[in-house]
Amino acid sequence: MTLHLPSHHPLHQALRQALAQCRTLVVEGPDGIGRGALVGELARRGFLVRRASGPLHHVDPTQPYRELLAAPGRLAVDGSLVHELVYGPLRRGRSRVTWIQALDFAEAVAERDGVLLHVTGETDDTEAVEGFGRALRTLGQHVPVITLDARGIGDPVPEPARTPTGNQAHPQGN
Repeated sequence: MTLHLPSHHPLHQALRQALAQCRTLVVEGPDGIGRGALVGELARRGFLVRRASGPLHHVDPTQPYRELLAAPGRLAVDGSLVHELVYGPLRRGRSRVTWIQALDFAEAVAERDGVLLHVTGETDDTEAVEGFGRALRTLGQHVPVITLDARGIGDPVPEPARTPTGNQAHPQGN
């Protein structure tokens, strides 16, 4: 899937801000959700796109990601240790990445002026969706997280409807 944004397309405000201010964007989300379109757009906007190659190192699974983060310039990483945190338990019964390692990774992304881009969208894999949600809420305590809906090409994920309170329940006309 390729993301083609017309010059007048309004990107989600938080994504525009991240594109302008961040040197590091880590794109996360369940398999098959449409991360590739966003990654392609980041490449067109001047980010060096990288993905850790090969299987995770058996002693130090964070090594390939530390090496990626050492690259100069603007960097977009397609998937990361969060993928292993979610899919490790779902596919093998356990993650090869510890939470301490994942939190260190999140802090390294933040230190590199970065954010985690949580891509959501349509998928039948509810366990993975829930896993990414939990993992990114936890990591969001150490690095900014921007949630984007792949179906809306940069539109924000809608906030849950709130019940009006006080004067909001019955606004008065002017």
